[in-house]
Amino acid sequence: VQLQASGGGLVQAGGSLRLSCAASGRTFSLVNMAWFRQAPGKEREFVAAYRRGDTNIYYADSVKGRFTVSKDMAKNSVHLQMNSLKPEDTAVYFCAVKENRPISSAIALADTWPNWGQGTLVTVSS
Repeated sequence: VQLQASGGGLVQAGGSLRLSCAASGRTFSLVNMAWFRQAPGKEREFVAAYRRGDTNIYYADSVKGRFTVSKDMAKNSVHLQMNSLKPEDTAVYFCAVKENRPISSAIALADTWPNWGQGTLVTVSS
């Protein structure tokens, strides 16, 4: 599966952006999918994820209530709506997928997600 994240850009604090992750070679409804981000000089950080067949979506505490994952199966895309952005949200955002259903305790572990797309840069100015 090939993934491509898009939609990043420069936004002022308090603004919004919507990121998209498009997949080719596999449909999102058949895989588990996650968003991660990596700020300069920091490790990759979990943002959100869902497991195949689950209606629940997992969010990092730092984005809960501000970020929302949505799926567009007709376009085989997953979106990350980011509202009330803060300067600390500045990072390169990546989407990732995996075939095997992750246990809930492993969802936030970047090393357990084998397939990654190229990231998209989000810069939030203060």
